[in-house]
Amino acid sequence: MAWGTTYVVTTELLPLGHPLFAGLMRALPAGLVALAITRTLPRGTWWGKAAALGVLNIGLFFPLLFTTAERLPGGVAATLAAAQPLIVAVLAVTVLHECPSAWRLAWGTTGMVGVGLVVIGPNAALDIGGIAAGLAGAATMALGVTLTKRWGRPADVSPTAFAGWQLTAGGLFLVPVTFLVEGLPPAIDLTAALGYLWLGLVGGLIAYILWFRGITTLPVNSVAILALLSPLVAAVLGAILLGQTLGPIQLVGFGLSLAAILAGQLPSSTHSPGSVSTPTPKGTPR
Repeated sequence: MAWGTTYVVTTELLPLGHPLFAGLMRALPAGLVALAITRTLPRGTWWGKAAALGVLNIGLFFPLLFTTAERLPGGVAATLAAAQPLIVAVLAVTVLHECPSAWRLAWGTTGMVGVGLVVIGPNAALDIGGIAAGLAGAATMALGVTLTKRWGRPADVSPTAFAGWQLTAGGLFLVPVTFLVEGLPPAIDLTAALGYLWLGLVGGLIAYILWFRGITTLPVNSVAILALLSPLVAAVLGAILLGQTLGPIQLVGFGLSLAAILAGQLPSSTHSPGSVSTPTPKGTPR
């Protein structure tokens, strides 16, 4: 839900034409703050794993996300991003060795259709490069989510430190990309500073601490489908703050998406012998 505020903050508060710098400001300061608070660095193989997860979840995903946003209408971009639960459902079979689930695929498809009804307007234009970037972004984050679930989190590392590793790694990856593509950073006034603060603190540090904790606690498919909340929140904020209209078709889409999100939280009835799952303490609902 916090990520759903990104669109309105970017369009209303931040300088235009610097989406990568916005991504950098969202990631690197938040990661460094988390490292300063926890004073915990990766050890052993976790240097490589943290770097890989940071690049997938942050460093690659942000440029692809902003490229999609620049080349496609927001509704089309949001619908492509909503393909992530479907990709996770496939990766759960190939990477986590879980049983294929028609239930997950069906509700993932329903959620994607619902988001499309909410956010795609009648004049939506299509751009092949933008569509490719959108699908690549969904696939990149889906792989990052799946590998985060497969590798878990070191037992002695807090969610804050774990998020800090990935935000920092992704932010460092973005530094050369940002300056090569966009050049020098824009002038930052008070309004932009507040926007960057919101993106870095709420949309970055707090949101990713909760996100990575959720990935290592919940079934991977349940986490992935929660991402549908982001475009729904963006649509609600657009209606409340920007006067955008939500008609009957959008309301039907909302219903479908919310049904998919709720259905995605129901426990799976089947598990493969080789499936990977996070142990659940006795008495804790799954």
